[in-house]
Amino acid sequence: MRGTHAFQLAGLQRYLAGTIPAQVAATAMAGVATIAALTAVLPATAPGLLGAALAFLLASTAVAVLMRRYYPHRRIGGCNVVTLLRAGLVCALLMPLMADRPAGWTVALVAGIGLAMDGLDGFLARRSGLVSAFGARFDMEVDAALALVLALHVIAGTAVGAEVLVLGLIRYVFVLASWVLPWLQGALPVRRWRKAICVIQIAALIVLQTPLLSPGQGIVLARIAALLLVGSFAVDIRWLWRHR
Repeated sequence: MRGTHAFQLAGLQRYLAGTIPAQVAATAMAGVATIAALTAVLPATAPGLLGAALAFLLASTAVAVLMRRYYPHRRIGGCNVVTLLRAGLVCALLMPLMADRPAGWTVALVAGIGLAMDGLDGFLARRSGLVSAFGARFDMEVDAALALVLALHVIAGTAVGAEVLVLGLIRYVFVLASWVLPWLQGALPVRRWRKAICVIQIAALIVLQTPLLSPGQGIVLARIAALLLVGSFAVDIRWLWRHR
């Protein structure tokens, strides 16, 4: 009888280890460890580390809850692990802001790693057969959060003015508008140029963290990226209006 109970307990442990919440929890722990490790290169205080870790754990909890409702697969896969770890990098970038030491090369380096990982999650999703609307939306929201955090770094640590917030807030303005105008919530066709402009948006924000450009050149770069981004949203809004 004792052996039967032990077998059942082992089976239960294997089952729990395979659930999506357990997989997200394991990834979250790895993300917290990554955030802690990044204090070696990013300016950070103890409250900043705690705030970044808590922000990431809250985001991970939200992902686990939403996955149970909207994610169609039984495992998160490497694709969503990568996206969740990218979210951890975004949270880590909050630490220099809270330490009042924004922008700089280390911020650019961590953000650059996050951008480089951006193409990996989609590749892994296709290769493993775990493509989903949830995964695509998850990836998009991490991109938007990264853009917003980087824009805050630019405002706080460089001579580029608040106009750079266009690069960080436009996604959230669009979401708010969709609550008022439900036709904006329609599904958009996949367009490679949309992803390319997103890459340009974040790459521009990364460059703006560094002293490579003069203040004037930085403003020009921010405005060019903002024009491209606003133009892409205008094209999408026009498409949604015509197909509402």
